[in-house]
Amino acid sequence: MKKRDTFSTGLGFVLAAAASAVGLGNIWRFPYLVAKYGGGVFLVVYILLVLTFGYTLMVAENALGRKSGKSALCAFGEFSKKWAFVGVIAAIVPMIILPYYNVIGGWVIKYAFTFMTGGHSAAASDTFFDNMLQSPLQQLLFQFIFSAVTTLVILRGVQKGVEKFSTVLMPVLIALAIVVAIYSVTLPGASLGLKYLFIPDFSHFTVEGALGALGQMFYSLSLAMGIMIAYGSYLPKESDLEKNVSRIEIFDTGIALLAALMIIPAVFAFSGGDESALGAGPKLMFITLPKVFESMGMSTIIGSAFFLLVLLAALTSSISIMEAIVSSLCDRFGWDRNKTSVCVGIGSFLVGIPPILGYNVWSNVTVAGMSILDMMDFITNSVLMPILALLTCIFIAYVIGVGVIHDEVELSSKFKRKKLFDVMIKYIAPVFIIAILVSSVLSALGIIQV
Repeated sequence: MKKRDTFSTGLGFVLAAAASAVGLGNIWRFPYLVAKYGGGVFLVVYILLVLTFGYTLMVAENALGRKSGKSALCAFGEFSKKWAFVGVIAAIVPMIILPYYNVIGGWVIKYAFTFMTGGHSAAASDTFFDNMLQSPLQQLLFQFIFSAVTTLVILRGVQKGVEKFSTVLMPVLIALAIVVAIYSVTLPGASLGLKYLFIPDFSHFTVEGALGALGQMFYSLSLAMGIMIAYGSYLPKESDLEKNVSRIEIFDTGIALLAALMIIPAVFAFSGGDESALGAGPKLMFITLPKVFESMGMSTIIGSAFFLLVLLAALTSSISIMEAIVSSLCDRFGWDRNKTSVCVGIGSFLVGIPPILGYNVWSNVTVAGMSILDMMDFITNSVLMPILALLTCIFIAYVIGVGVIHDEVELSSKFKRKKLFDVMIKYIAPVFIIAILVSSVLSALGIIQV
């Protein structure tokens, strides 16, 4: 049997896992949720959840992967054949996410290319985003480029591909984020944005905001996607698992904060302190920000730097999502990695075509009022991921026992937050996950707004 590939160093694992976490969830989703749910109070809730709930699930998934030496599809079955079905759910999630993630990655390439070629005025127009959505051939081209780059990295393997790519790109991504954030916070009027972001106003606290922070933490840390189980399976036994998880938390939260610093002060400066300008929601990055850049001068430079940063973040996440799929298929069926990578790359591109057509040729095709892309996102992020996380908690707490995780963590270090882990995995995390699932479904049905 061919020896399983591993990360060469603990730092390589941390950078790869952090790169997975630092994707569109941080750069695109986090800022608009901070803006929507009260700034500083959302930030406080989010950080508390990362340090407790997020920590628990990440330790659990990494430990399951390293203990079994398998990816998500096979890991659960290594402990209990009756629970092998959980691994099937874990494998399905990234298979649904990757195609539409490639589509959004293609949008980012389009914006980056437009800014870098001096088209900042066009990108800031009211019709630019909608015109892009109405052009299936244009979207297919950029989706193909994004898919191809992701596939080429995966073809190089864990050490030479995933680890090396992440080790090079993470410092570049962080440097770009710092540069854009410094520019943003030094703009006239940006101080109001800093106050909104860092001084909690607890009168803005809502249950919906707390659930939004919980869902964002889930999305941002790449939990319940099979990714952390796959990455854990590549982690050497001597590597300090708990310390690695803490480092990932720091990287992820730091980049999320930088993303908020890039966007929120700039929007405040652009609007003259009008908080309503933050209400663009998911369109904040693609529609509002180009207008912000256009109004401030240096549009080509700042816009290019920002969307290049977003592109790098999107690629680091798409690589981890694809790795989870390739790893699962190779483990389960014994397929050749290179051939599997090519097939997954082609398959994800083809499955990404319907979401593209859903904005133009098939625009009349909707499910519960949602476009094809929105439905794929809803099924994964709002239904399958919470179900997978809930089953993982039950599996560890009440099927194999928390002692299995204790033993795996303590192979390389003392389990410092063992009591926190046990309480969270047995009692608190399942309740939180059920809250995410119920609120997401009710929101989709229009009963509540989250």
